[in-house]
Amino acid sequence: MNDDLIRDCIEWDVVNWSKALQFWDTSATVKKGGLTCLELGSRGGGLSLWLASQGNTVVCSDYLNPQKEAELLHNKYSIQGKISYQAIDATSIPYENHFDIIVFKSILGGIGRNNKSHLIQETISQILKALKPGGKLLFAENLRGSKLHQFIRKKLVAWSYWNYLEMNEAEQMFKQFSSFEFQTAGFLGLFGRSEFQRNVLGNVDTLLFEKIMPDNMKYILFGVAIK
Repeated sequence: MNDDLIRDCIEWDVVNWSKALQFWDTSATVKKGGLTCLELGSRGGGLSLWLASQGNTVVCSDYLNPQKEAELLHNKYSIQGKISYQAIDATSIPYENHFDIIVFKSILGGIGRNNKSHLIQETISQILKALKPGGKLLFAENLRGSKLHQFIRKKLVAWSYWNYLEMNEAEQMFKQFSSFEFQTAGFLGLFGRSEFQRNVLGNVDTLLFEKIMPDNMKYILFGVAIK
């Protein structure tokens, strides 16, 4: 994948969050194409773009139909024929045993906002229902991270209602799946106030901090869970 495509797929803190794409590429065989896929909480449709660019058919969805915004990005890459658009509530997915791949990035904290953690588990159960046997969930989500991350978020982030995951919660969340593998990323990148700063700090994360920090001190969790 070229750098422009990666930036358009990830959008924010690209160095750190794009590590999810690298992990999924090696763990989920999406490059073979021909898969039936669903992106949840798509907003701009970046992960739908990633899947469709590799020859897969994708339903690009969000709580409200994301077509108006996402289609602008997809038209840029001339792959709109592989992507359809739907309004789908992740806590009530209207499919059963249908998808080879379901993907999301940074949606669970919003779904479980204001301490509604039961909606997070309902989302995971709905994803399990919608996947075919042997289907794969590709996920990337915000972790609570260190005390410093928690402090900075309270001071600088408008959505303080967000329900950030703990590592032990994540491991419990995916117990319904036959297998679950994950990695963590990011320590300094969160503190960048511009994408240039986040890129610089993300490179420092890659070279140093990810090697020395335990999983529960990082702020990104990504992985693959198999039905």
